[in-house]
Amino acid sequence: MEALEETEEVGQTPEDANSLNSSDFLDDLEADITVEEASVPSDVPGFDWSSIDTSHLPSSYKTNSRQEKELLQLADHFLEQYTHLCPDRKPLFIHPVNECGVQKFVSTTLRPTLLPFPELYYWSGCASFVCDYLIMEPLKCPITLPSSLYSPTTILKYQRGNCFDFTVLLCSLLIGAGYDAYCVHGYATREMCSLDQTQEEPKEEDPNKYRIKYPLEPQSKFELQQKDKKEEETEPGQEEEQEEEVVMEVEKPKRDPLHGLRVHAWVLVLSGKRKVPETFFINPFTGNHHSTTDECFLGIESIWNHSNYWVNMQDCRQGCKDLSFDLSDSICWEIMFSESNEPSQLPTESPKKDTDDMQEKGEIDMSFEMPLSWVAPIKVSYREYENPFSQGKKVILYNKAKLEKWAAYANGDGLVERVTVYADSDCTEEVEVKEWFKHREDLLYMREVNKQTQLITDYFRPGHPLLLKAHSYTSLEPETGHTVEYYHTARVDGLWKRFENATEMTEYFVGREDFLHMRHIELGERDKKVQMAGIRTDANPRPIVQIKEYFHRNPEKPADEDTEERIFMVIDDIIQLTYHLEVHDTIASKVVFCRVIGREKREDEIFLSRENSVTYKPWAPEKHRNMLYLYNLLWELRAEQKLLKQQVRDSEAEMLNILTVREHEEANIKLSVSMYNTARRGQQHEATVLKEEQKSSQSSLENKNQLIRGEDESLTHHTATNSS
Repeated sequence: MEALEETEEVGQTPEDANSLNSSDFLDDLEADITVEEASVPSDVPGFDWSSIDTSHLPSSYKTNSRQEKELLQLADHFLEQYTHLCPDRKPLFIHPVNECGVQKFVSTTLRPTLLPFPELYYWSGCASFVCDYLIMEPLKCPITLPSSLYSPTTILKYQRGNCFDFTVLLCSLLIGAGYDAYCVHGYATREMCSLDQTQEEPKEEDPNKYRIKYPLEPQSKFELQQKDKKEEETEPGQEEEQEEEVVMEVEKPKRDPLHGLRVHAWVLVLSGKRKVPETFFINPFTGNHHSTTDECFLGIESIWNHSNYWVNMQDCRQGCKDLSFDLSDSICWEIMFSESNEPSQLPTESPKKDTDDMQEKGEIDMSFEMPLSWVAPIKVSYREYENPFSQGKKVILYNKAKLEKWAAYANGDGLVERVTVYADSDCTEEVEVKEWFKHREDLLYMREVNKQTQLITDYFRPGHPLLLKAHSYTSLEPETGHTVEYYHTARVDGLWKRFENATEMTEYFVGREDFLHMRHIELGERDKKVQMAGIRTDANPRPIVQIKEYFHRNPEKPADEDTEERIFMVIDDIIQLTYHLEVHDTIASKVVFCRVIGREKREDEIFLSRENSVTYKPWAPEKHRNMLYLYNLLWELRAEQKLLKQQVRDSEAEMLNILTVREHEEANIKLSVSMYNTARRGQQHEATVLKEEQKSSQSSLENKNQLIRGEDESLTHHTATNSS
């Protein structure tokens, strides 16, 4: 107080006055903010943490060991130095009370754990589990630290917590999985602190990310002038654009009066361990990773892991963009417990009196071995891991989009996630819907629905009996437009894609020995008389009009002997061959076989003359242009045509079979259960036994009813005969 009075007598500089005014403003702001104004609105009903039962908790939750008491004393000494040397800094989050009201150092609240689930060995699996399993609770006051920090076991039991609870649990799982992870106490934007994602869009990778950008074409100045004149004439269009800009401005979030003051906690993962190439942040509320230069993170006060605590000594006026995360740099990060025997390196700007006291008492050695965590082992059962949503479902609203999540086996069709994209901000007009499935026996894992064209695309995992990879359709009715993709490596013919509608069919091939890569079939209309008679579709096939085949270059053959295109005009009885070009050629070699006009076509007859054959092979030898060679070629092509017609019929039958199987799979959806999931298999067995009992009881009841009816009928008949 004496030092403060002396400075007041000397006078204040403008800089001192500004700093005092700003600090007074912050103090007034903290005092005036009420809980209703400061707290973030939440749809989650309130939970009374004071009513939880702590009687069953271990003794480590209720008392401190001798080593923990010594740790708290060292932490208090560090905090005293910090507040004295950095009076303008906010309080540190060092030793809040736990659920039993006992002060615990934050590093000992971390309990590194590796849970027995393959997905939780990776940071993405840990982050998604935490954000799905827990319900977000906002801080009581957004600009002050919480007074308590509960154990991860209690947070898991009640499935809810604030950003610090989320962070401690996630960091415990990440450290247990081998990551160099740290809890971060800092400041973030309002949207991140309140889990407001309505201004964001679902993240999808840009398909044009790696596309080559070509230089712009030269433009005429005269054309540009004419374009400007037309734009001046169309003023109503400009007014509409201005209205759209106004709407966009209205949709933008309002200015946050607490920007830069909102307290938040998240996870820092340093590069190095687990082959992490670059340091990044994880927002525990969403499970998303962020760059350390992300503008949503506005500053860092301190970080800690299970073994130590660091205070950030760097300037955060530009957010976290320019921060160095080299924790061995004592200028950037002040470590609480030095890893060597050197004392703490806090700035030596303390008064002379304090320095003398320190010299009299001797410097306190801040090297200390962190005690073990007081938290009980973190355990998650298979049922809890499989059903992470306490309310059965999780809904996240984005900008013009909505994300819904369900637990596995919650829906009968195996639906676990759905993203709906809307055309407007009010989310009334659907544009696209994406759905993800799990544990389906038909191996369907994703479905895309275009609400404007009603086009549905199903995606399958490897192993489907029909080797399906994807299926696009608007209806499961035949010949309504279907595109089917296959896992071609499992097929003998190398077919990877087929498109079929009422008039055509196109097939695409990969890796064939004959270098065929595409086949296009044109189909005609069915006989209407036969169709009116009610005959089945497969018994009344569509006539084949034309078959086109395209081949890749075979380097082992000369170009004028290597077919590039083969056309069979079945109805017109014309066959056309087009050969590949050599490097120096400009016109391809061709062979055309036509039907003789005025001559009736007979089955299996080959008639060849110079009138019905046209050959252009300027570079071919003479033997490839004589009639015997052409006759043999035509004989082979006739046999190929007959074989191709049968292949087309087989393709039509295969498409009909696919539609029949898919319709049956959608009508009778079955979910598979892992042989290791004993609980789920037991439930499934009980359900099947119950169904069988119900069926048997129904059948016995029907038999009894039939017997009763038979007795009644016989009694009625006997009475009628007696009366007569």
